[in-house]
Amino acid sequence: MIISIAGEKKEYAEGTTVKDLIEKENVDNPEYVTVTVNDEFVDREAFPTTTLKAADEVEFLYFMGGGAR
Repeated sequence: MIISIAGEKKEYAEGTTVKDLIEKENVDNPEYVTVTVNDEFVDREAFPTTTLKAADEVEFLYFMGGGAR
């Protein structure tokens, strides 16, 4: 199946989960990543059970802290 990861089309096997994708994409700091599938946030607890489908659009997001001086 073809899915879009950060705007890039890639082929993955049917049945790939969000957890599998994080591992296969070698995501930096996976313990801090937030994932959206088709613009919907996926709960971290659901990563192992959320199965991706053809044409899904996946984004890996990192929230950065900061503030004014």
